[in-house]
Amino acid sequence: MDKIDYPLLYFEFQEGAVLGILVGTELEAMDKDLRSLKSALLDHLQKQYKKYDDYPLMDIMEPRLRMVEASIRPAYRDRTGSYPLSSTLKVSVPAVFGETEQGYFECYLPLFAESFYYYDARQFDALVQHVVVTLLNRYSPEKIYRLQMLPRPSLDVVPLKVNYDRDLYWSGIEYKREYKVLNRLAERVPQKKNIRRSMSALPEAAWEQEGKVTEVADKLISTRSNVLAVGRPGTGKSAVLRQAIKKITARSRKQQLGYTFWRILPQRITASSKYLGEWEELCELLVEELNLANGILWVEDVVRLLQIGGEGPEDSVAAFLLSFLQQGKLQMVGEATPQELESMRRLLPGFAEAFQVVLIEELDEKKVISVLDKFAEYSEKSLRMPIAKEALQLSYRLLLRYYPYESFPGKGIKFLGQCVSEGQLRRAEKVTKKAVFDNFIRQTGLPEFFLRDDLLLDIEELQGYFNQRIIGQPDAVSKLCSLVKVYKAGLNNPYKPINTLLFAGPTGVGKTASAKALADYFFGKGQRKSPLVRIDMSEFQYPGQIVRLIGAGREPGQLVKDIRERPFSVLLLDEVEKADPSIFDALLGLMDEGVLVDAYGRETNFRNTIVIMTSNLGASGQKSIGFGQKEDED
Repeated sequence: MDKIDYPLLYFEFQEGAVLGILVGTELEAMDKDLRSLKSALLDHLQKQYKKYDDYPLMDIMEPRLRMVEASIRPAYRDRTGSYPLSSTLKVSVPAVFGETEQGYFECYLPLFAESFYYYDARQFDALVQHVVVTLLNRYSPEKIYRLQMLPRPSLDVVPLKVNYDRDLYWSGIEYKREYKVLNRLAERVPQKKNIRRSMSALPEAAWEQEGKVTEVADKLISTRSNVLAVGRPGTGKSAVLRQAIKKITARSRKQQLGYTFWRILPQRITASSKYLGEWEELCELLVEELNLANGILWVEDVVRLLQIGGEGPEDSVAAFLLSFLQQGKLQMVGEATPQELESMRRLLPGFAEAFQVVLIEELDEKKVISVLDKFAEYSEKSLRMPIAKEALQLSYRLLLRYYPYESFPGKGIKFLGQCVSEGQLRRAEKVTKKAVFDNFIRQTGLPEFFLRDDLLLDIEELQGYFNQRIIGQPDAVSKLCSLVKVYKAGLNNPYKPINTLLFAGPTGVGKTASAKALADYFFGKGQRKSPLVRIDMSEFQYPGQIVRLIGAGREPGQLVKDIRERPFSVLLLDEVEKADPSIFDALLGLMDEGVLVDAYGRETNFRNTIVIMTSNLGASGQKSIGFGQKEDED
């Protein structure tokens, strides 16, 4: 059984009566004393829960009460104009507020039946003043006078015990809400508090994205549109959608709209289908149950719908669901990158046009720092793991330089979340600079002197390392040392691979050994797997074999799979001259921009990779050993 504590704002009158407002609901009651009032409200909540299997949503953990004073000039209004009073009036209004488990704050103004979210506790005073003044300006002087006649209120709680897994009881008959297909393929969101708590330590908040949350919610409810959140990885698409869904769910409970949300992975639709027409029938049942549940479908990877179901986009699951979207029988919300949206417009234009796009752009530096500060505050309060200020600054600097292809705040929250989790496992007192360095080294394999500006590069040690690993190749050692110096100085282009090299020479001179030595030096400090990714290019001598290398359709190729698994690595393209020329065309974008994009807009980044190609060309021109002189052949 779970318990929900509803804040109770109550007013004690001199006549011996008590008036109570159950915060976050539309319930009001009056009784002879506080105990009787709480009992009556709890009895009503229990009856409604037993009959309809429903209860008001309340996320505030420890509600607090504050009286907000606002100075206004009440005015009489009619068709001819507004007539304010000659003097200002100070009005005192109760506000019930508190922090939620997701890390953001919520404030209720019970006398106005209004509420609002905010993400920084320091913003409370300014926000509540603005909201109260705005609401009071809509009231006539008579209404304001009646508000002032109320005695000073107090705060209590009404606890309600609920069981998420029980059957529905209504009119003496037990029913069970059975959405067989929905429950098998999707999951209901928002999730229960105990499930959210056990799944992730990260907060479900969209800090500094309040405007986008409101825009998504309005498009889903006001215009009943299909919404697609579009942005680069890490900009906060999922967080915005999650908060919009929570906002709609809260409004739905208060106004009894009955909306439900279901999250699904596209591949689950076709995973169990074996026979012709089976997944089509499953989709029809899914849409039917969504209509019965008044549900909106959240698809996490929308572009995946174009890849499953048939041989191409025109007979895919997306094409089958398009008619339901156009007829209004299915409402969907999802997320995609700009490249994925462009591929959808190219491959299945009608499907892309069925959505209204909400663009989620990367936050500026000031807002990113604010988000990281709020995460540190959340970590200290909710997770009991403080993050040192210098550790926050270091995390921002490292991620800004070494992960330029990912966006803030996503990469910052993800990395700091890992640091916090490791700190909890080690029972550390707080996340320090050393913990940030250690975690970053384990992820990337980069040695510490690359990450710290106060550690200088030891040139003699560098040359000694490569001379010991590479015998008899002083020119190659000099070039590799220069590569390390450029990277240490931060002079490499962050939007290309770290470097692209061609090792040419006969077999046995040290081409592969040089690549291994460079991989171990650059990325061998923390990674569990070898930082060298070797691909034998002699296996790709025909044009059709490019699919095995970079992938096509649903499955990624060998190259894409290896680099996604080890983004900080040395990529060795062995015997590159034996590959088909079409392979070179595909690799051109990789070497020029550090990015490989497939037909569906999915990106694979090579910007933390050193690309090395080896070739035996020129080996046949080497002079043979002997005393005779060989004449040159034409």
